[in-house]
Amino acid sequence: MNHFNNAFDIVAKLRPDVPVAANRPHIVKRAAKWFLRNFAGDILYAVKANPSLWVLDTLWEAGVRNFDVASLNEIQLIYNRFKGANLAFMHPVKNRNSIARAYHEFGVRTFSLDSMAELEKIREATGYANDLNLLIRLSVSNTSSSISLDGKFGIKGDEAIELLRAARAVTREDLGICFHVGSQCMDPHAYVRAMDAAKSLIIQAGVVIDILDIGGGFPVNYRGINPPDMKQYMSLIAQKFESMPVTENCSLWCEPGRALVAEATSIITRVELVKGDMVYLNDGAYGNLFDATHVQWPFETKHIRVEDKPQGKMRPFKLYGPTCDSIDALQTEYYLHEDVKEGDYIEFMMLGAYGVAMTTGFNGFGETLEVISNDLPHISMFDEADKIILTTEA
Repeated sequence: MNHFNNAFDIVAKLRPDVPVAANRPHIVKRAAKWFLRNFAGDILYAVKANPSLWVLDTLWEAGVRNFDVASLNEIQLIYNRFKGANLAFMHPVKNRNSIARAYHEFGVRTFSLDSMAELEKIREATGYANDLNLLIRLSVSNTSSSISLDGKFGIKGDEAIELLRAARAVTREDLGICFHVGSQCMDPHAYVRAMDAAKSLIIQAGVVIDILDIGGGFPVNYRGINPPDMKQYMSLIAQKFESMPVTENCSLWCEPGRALVAEATSIITRVELVKGDMVYLNDGAYGNLFDATHVQWPFETKHIRVEDKPQGKMRPFKLYGPTCDSIDALQTEYYLHEDVKEGDYIEFMMLGAYGVAMTTGFNGFGETLEVISNDLPHISMFDEADKIILTTEA
């Protein structure tokens, strides 16, 4: 990928007519180094957040060796890319062929599940192997998160107790518990409450736990959304882990995705038409702006024009994507200079997670040009000392 100084440099030199992903590997490296230094356990990168090769290579270079994979394609991607990578198949519902191939072809031994039926499926597909690491996915409260993930997966109460006992009985290797507090978790105590819920079930089940996986959900700074200091999350999790009823050598895991990569990419879109307060872009709901349209987070934006600076006061505009589908529209109003016109560019920050990973080819659109940008993001969850140290390393 070609290197540029910043978004203005990209626009001035390329005048792109397709959306551009301005990628910053040095920002991924900074986030990875921060987590590796500050989390009191093992880091599993959630590949679904952004499976781009430049992201994976940067994480590997930074020292990340464990990966949360959710499909056979993700397993093959990591297996073929990195010799010695540790893979955890963390989708609670898997088809039999994927389980069998993961186990027999790719050496996967760690599987998550949240039902007796899935336990039996895993056992049958692996030939009743007794060297499995089984992680029971609990259902925990997601009330502190922007996106709730507790409706589709997870088990609780007496059913969880029964499943823990059944899984313990069929594996000679590690038994674990995993959960997810939801995406963009705004309260570090949510992890403590979830760990308390896990603690209660462990005691009631009377089983030995070898792995505690607290999942992902760590937040990033979107416009007007200011999470607590990330170090609060790390400190509270480490303190609570010390009181968990687990084995002395129990492993503590987490699965950051968004937190590792969101800050590292911005999406540069071009204005194709302005009609009153309606601005039509060359990217949208079916492209890199999925989160901006469907999740409705208010991403920080920059209004870019090469020949002269945008003029006039800032006022709200409604932004639309390029497809002919009427739902291809950003629900949040964005403020641009009032003289915005065709040929201007709008940069959307913080789209390193679920940006390029969510693109489709609907309506014939979807092409994205990927480049490297050497600047820093507008805001970070990581403190100034970490910025300085890791910028010099980059």
